[in-house]
Order: sequence, then C-alpha cells, then structure tokens
Amino acid sequence: MALTWRISLRDDSPAGPEDFFGTSLGVIFPDDITNQHGDAESSLVYTSPHLPKPLLIDLADPKEEGDRELFSHNLWNASLLLAEFVEADSLGVPLDRPREQQEALSFDVKGLDTLELGAGTALPSIMSGLFGARRVVVTDYPAEPVLKALRTNVERGIKQDNSPKGSTATLSSSILVEGHAWGELADSFSVGNQHSFDRIILADCLWMPWQHVNLHLSIAHFLRKTPQARCWVVAGFHTGREKMKGFYEAEALRKVGLSVEYIWERDCNGEERAWETDREDDITIRKRWLVVASLKWIETP
Repeated sequence: MALTWRISLRDDSPAGPEDFFGTSLGVIFPDDITNQHGDAESSLVYTSPHLPKPLLIDLADPKEEGDRELFSHNLWNASLLLAEFVEADSLGVPLDRPREQQEALSFDVKGLDTLELGAGTALPSIMSGLFGARRVVVTDYPAEPVLKALRTNVERGIKQDNSPKGSTATLSSSILVEGHAWGELADSFSVGNQHSFDRIILADCLWMPWQHVNLHLSIAHFLRKTPQARCWVVAGFHTGREKMKGFYEAEALRKVGLSVEYIWERDCNGEERAWETDREDDITIRKRWLVVASLKWIETP
C-alpha cells in the first residue's frame, strides 16, 4: 500500500478543476506521487489502522518570505515514513513491506527521550508521544507562525485517548515545543539540554546544503553520549541527490564525532535499494524515493 494513503485533506472533496486534477494525478500518471501535502487553508487528517481515531494536523501560515522559504508549511513524505517506522516498531506490528535491517535497527521509542529538529508538522514526534516516549521535544526555526502550528498539533495530538490500547502517551509535563536555529547552541534551551536525547529525528531537513554543518553541530550537541543513542534521518529526493549527499560524507560527520550506521533508499511502495550518491532518476521517479539513515557516535565514554 502506498505511503501516502494515510494522509488526506480535512475536507477531501475537490472544490474546483485544479483540485480535481490534483487528486487524480495517481490515476492519470501512475508513476507520479504527491510528496508534499496541505497548506495553511487546509488542515490534514492522518489515519492509521493502529490508532483509535484520526489525527488532525494544522500547517503553519508563515507571513514573512524568509519563513516561507523554509517550507515548514507542508507535510512531506519523509514524516509519513518515519511515523510508520515508529509505529510499527513501538507496537511490534509488521510494515506492509519489510524494512532494511529490520532486526538490527529498531525505531521503537518506548521509554526514550526524543528530539525532532526542523519538525514542520511534528507528525513523527506526535507518534512518538502516542507510543510511549518518556519525553518529547519538538523544535523548528523560531518563527512564531511555525511554532504556533507545532504547539497546536502537539497539544491536540499527544493525548491518551489518541493512543492505541496498551500504549501510554507521554505526559504533558514531559512535552515541549521550542524554537531552535540549527547550530546556534548558546541559548538557555540548548545549554540546558546538551546530550539529553536518546533519539533525534530529522524528516526532510537536508535540502539546504549550506545548513549541513549546522545540522551536524545540533545533532552532536543534543544526542545523548551513549552507545545506544541514534539520530534517524529520512529525506526525499525532490530537490535532487546532489544537495543531500554532502550531509552523509564521512569526514564531515567525523568532525562532530558521528558516523553513518545504516543508509538505504525506500520508495513510497516499500521497495528498497542501496544508497548511491550519483544515481540519476527523472523528477517523477525521484519524487517516489527517500533515503533512510541512522547515525551513531563513533566513540562514547
């Protein structure tokens, strides 16, 4: 089943010719798939067979052009994939199609402290909160429209009555939404949370290569200094492979003490293939694919 089947507009009845066309793309062009979802005027609905009811997701309405250029006012397929991985491993239920390193790499969040960088809509964090994370911290660029949408989604989403039977939602006292600009680590939030998180989540944060160094700095700052700590990174290829690949370069990661544990590619139907830095796909095909990676410390005390 396609990755995007779980997401829909709150009012899913097309209003005009453009909307009818947009909702029919998968029929007209079977190889095409929507990789970004929603806008400020249309809330999204996320439906999972393992949740007691659908989740309502608001999108930010940034007013400043610089804020809009961050594209945090859409939900991207990387968030959908991470949400499914967290759900499957935390509940112990199978994915529709098995995952690379299914046994060696777990996305179970129960009892862990999680941090999401560049959260956008916070869907992976909301799922972490519903499936038993001990602490959930959600961050994005410190623009108030972005943070307002995050607060709404997190407060409405992470509630016990949204959790499946047998799961315990994260307590509201252990949930935080905070502004964070990558690489800026001298503020009180950053200083107070250094090496505090067992899992760091990144969903579609790699399309700005000039920010990769800052991302590395933030990951290394917040990731707990234990052999078990991991950073999960999922990103789509819609802006091109060239812009993303530098993030994973071994030498760049080594400068902050990190390394790639696993990395592979998965498409929206669950097909998988090896990660390659120079594969050429046309734009329709590359929209279907995402790269999935797990980062860890090279050494820990």
